[in-house]
Amino acid sequence: MADQSAAKVKVANLREKSQAELTQTLDTYRRELMDLKVQQVAGAAAAKSSKIRDVRRNVARVLTVLTQQARSEVRGQYANKKYIPKDLRAKKTRALRRALTKNELSRKTLRQQKKEDNFPIREFAIKA
Repeated sequence: MADQSAAKVKVANLREKSQAELTQTLDTYRRELMDLKVQQVAGAAAAKSSKIRDVRRNVARVLTVLTQQARSEVRGQYANKKYIPKDLRAKKTRALRRALTKNELSRKTLRQQKKEDNFPIREFAIKA
């Protein structure tokens, strides 16, 4: 298994697994990483350092899939709610988050409505 897990694990394969299976694979990768670090301290070959890098990245991939799954579950819970937690909201930019909505932009004051009703934009036919 040591040679097999050092290879890059495919994220598509990880997404098919359940949360329990993912935590199990995470434990195996972490155990393998510990073993490799012990071997490195003991003075193993330089090839182990590249293996350590691969295993660390595999751990990161598994953790990424776990957090993505957890976030998607929480997103599902807040799907039709009025308020969504800040970490699930769209990031955008500060200015865009504070900008008026389409509805707010289209609203007009009573005074503006009267002005537009009483003084419509005049259209003139221009001689060519």
